[in-house]
Amino acid sequence: MPKYNPDILTCLANLSNDEVFTPPVLANKMLDLLPDAVWSDPNLKFLDCSTKTGVFLREIAKRLIKGLEKQIPDLQERLNHIFIKQLFGIGITELTSLMARRTLYCSVNPKGQYSICDSFDNNDGNIVYKNIYHTWGRDGLCTYCGVNRENFDRDPSLEQYAYQFIHIDNPADIFNMNFDIIVSNPPYSMKDGGGRGGDGAKQIFNYFVEHAKKMNPRYLMMVIPARWYSGGKGLDSFRDNMLSDNHISELHDFPDTSDCFPGKNIRGGVCYFKWERNHNGDCRIVNHFGDNEDSMYRPIKEEGCDVFIRSNKAISILQKVLQSGYVRMGEIVSSRNPFQIVNTVVCSPAPTAEKNIKLYQQKGRIGYISKEQVGRNEEWIDKYLVITAKASPGGDDYPHSIISAPKISEPGSVCTETFLVIGVFDTQQEAENLISYMRTRFFRFMMFLVRNGQNLTKSTYTFVPNLDYSKSWTDEELYKLFDVKPAEIEYINTMIRPMD
Repeated sequence: MPKYNPDILTCLANLSNDEVFTPPVLANKMLDLLPDAVWSDPNLKFLDCSTKTGVFLREIAKRLIKGLEKQIPDLQERLNHIFIKQLFGIGITELTSLMARRTLYCSVNPKGQYSICDSFDNNDGNIVYKNIYHTWGRDGLCTYCGVNRENFDRDPSLEQYAYQFIHIDNPADIFNMNFDIIVSNPPYSMKDGGGRGGDGAKQIFNYFVEHAKKMNPRYLMMVIPARWYSGGKGLDSFRDNMLSDNHISELHDFPDTSDCFPGKNIRGGVCYFKWERNHNGDCRIVNHFGDNEDSMYRPIKEEGCDVFIRSNKAISILQKVLQSGYVRMGEIVSSRNPFQIVNTVVCSPAPTAEKNIKLYQQKGRIGYISKEQVGRNEEWIDKYLVITAKASPGGDDYPHSIISAPKISEPGSVCTETFLVIGVFDTQQEAENLISYMRTRFFRFMMFLVRNGQNLTKSTYTFVPNLDYSKSWTDEELYKLFDVKPAEIEYINTMIRPMD
């Protein structure tokens, strides 16, 4: 029995979430999107603008070595041509530049005795790395990538994480040339010390996409987080630009990250896309769900939608809801931290004369605060409120519950920033009827169309129709109201689990 000899780049791709390395299998699936003719064209130039292990360049080299065999019969001459004239990379750190050179040239020194290219006259080959510095603006943020000075103004001897490709006005200046094909898996985010617990992150993958587009290649392919679909966290402008870009000819969507990166869990999933300079039209959207695929040619921006609708099978359901004329819940649900009460608020464990307003806190805790501690929406204190956690429960496995069980915040009570207020009512019965609606699979499926991460905001409720709460609701009534067909119901049941 032959001994198992794994590809070292496959092993690296399974290490951790800190650096999301590209598995060779994924690299080849992306390269398969290119026309066969590119592998026999000796004049094309390829760039990985954020190379880590060098896997893209290695797999491109394999294809060119085979594709150019007739045009350049001598193997060494062919290798020299490919490595010197066609393949280029930009390392994101000094370590990854060394790994990429070792992967591509079989030697960290491209002109050394072990290099498979015998014509380089420098120690870098065509894989460059430069430890450059952030450019700080008056606001304390980098003018190129937006990270804050407090966290990234570092000792010059340390890695700066000022990635060269996105810290330059014209990325073509790095090699002083333009490229025909750009393929990459860029860094996704950088921790900036924001957010609760100081673990917030600044998204940066969008800068790599935007800079690559500046170079106007013939083809551009990148794998990036799917969190851009609904914007937020500095991604609104990027989302709008992507949705209006008719050059995106193909997009592969993975709600479950492990279907693309085995062993990884990037909340909201990932996608990879192909951008074509000469394409102008509909996009082929491919939904990946385990071993199953569902593809459809459609506009990347659906009419009446300001977000990307990832599910092909959901389009028909969504259009029925949009055409129904109902006001949608996104206009009703509260903004984040509805009463301006943080989770660390000082409260009493029992009601007192001064602190007699009940406070719903995270993890089921109850406390009591004074009216003066309520920062806004004081008029809601004497109403029946339907509240639910702003964090989506569980991982990205399906069927998913989407939301945690909603509860009623009775008159005389409020909640911390853990919750969103979904509805405000004069009677308990209306509140209970809204909860019956929220428990339906239909309600939560309409949220699923927008949900692309753990945190739920009022925008996640954008497509949920706001109904009459003088009555309770069931899925059967909703399917009849919105003319949801049996096949569509079956799909909803696949994606959304019953709420216990």
